[in-house]
Formats: sequence, C-alpha cells, structure tokens
Amino acid sequence: MTSSASSPPPGQAAARRAPAADMESLVGTILMVGVITSMTLILLGVIWHFAVNGNLTLDYTITGVNFFGFIVQIVQGLFSGAYRPRLLVRLGVVVLLLTPYLRVFASVGYFAFVEHNLKYSLFTLFVFSVLTYSLFLR
Repeated sequence: MTSSASSPPPGQAAARRAPAADMESLVGTILMVGVITSMTLILLGVIWHFAVNGNLTLDYTITGVNFFGFIVQIVQGLFSGAYRPRLLVRLGVVVLLLTPYLRVFASVGYFAFVEHNLKYSLFTLFVFSVLTYSLFLR
C-alpha cells in the first residue's frame, strides 16, 4: 500500500519535471543549431577557399575591432555583394560566438516569463549583461 502523502500522483510529478525538460530542450536546440550552422559555414568557406587557392592556409586576423565592428564588417560585405570564402568563415565565427549569447538570452526569457523565478531571472540577466559588455562594448 502506498501513501499519497509521500509521492505525488503521476500526472503532477510529470508536470513538475516538464519545465526543466523544456529548458534543457530549448538550450540543447539552441546550442545544436548554432554549432551545426557555424560548422557548416566555416567548412563551406574552407572548401571554397581550397577550390580557389589550392591550399588550406587561412590567414584571417580580426584584431583591432570589437565584436560589433566585426558584425558590421560582415553585414557590409553581404550587402556589397563581395562574397568570398573569408566572408563565410567570418559568418561562421559570428554564429559560433552568438550561440551561447542567444542561449543566455533564451534563459532570461524562460526564467522570467515561464517559471516566474525572480532570482534565476536576475542571475541570468547579470550574465547576459556581462556577455553583452564583453562582446559588443569592449
């Protein structure tokens, strides 16, 4: 004989675990799509570079510019029609760097609007602000 006080009914136990599973699924999907997209863009850029130049030597430097400036350069390249292997590789790097940023952004929204958890929302918002500062303003 089981006691109903020690364990919740099966439907309630599943309902309590669902938000954590939703969060894990959301984070997993964001990370998987970001990494696969980034890997695909970089691989296509490297293959294109090899087809044009006949070697795999990539000498792409991005010194002297913050991440926002780096994104502006890529967008200018896209709109100017200057499609080169370097553009694909740079776009892959941007997607790879933005993947954890979007993951934290999604976590802020999840904790604030789905779980209504003020403490986790504030912690995650702090992490988001540090990432924003380090990526775009520094």
